[in-house]
Amino acid sequence: MTSKDRSYLKGLAQKEDVILSLGKSGITPLFSRSVEEALNKRELIKINVLKNADETPENLAVTLSERTRSTVVQVIGRKIVLYKKNKEKQKIFLPSEKKSK
Repeated sequence: MTSKDRSYLKGLAQKEDVILSLGKSGITPLFSRSVEEALNKRELIKINVLKNADETPENLAVTLSERTRSTVVQVIGRKIVLYKKNKEKQKIFLPSEKKSK
């Protein structure tokens, strides 16, 4: 992912609402599945890390991206933005993909 792609996704994420919250229980298999399903539907999601979470938002973002095979777009404050391209029903077309076509 290029810096231009990341910048484009950050701009799109500003308009998005937080759809999941991560708290004290951490990243459970059920939470990972919820993130995976949300990424399949939306491609770009925003997650709120509650203050009672045991780990830092940065560590949680890396763990979630590894488990869901997604990309961390940004971690800002206690918000995590993840992106995963849906190969079947792609909704978001990155600037680098538009040039190559």
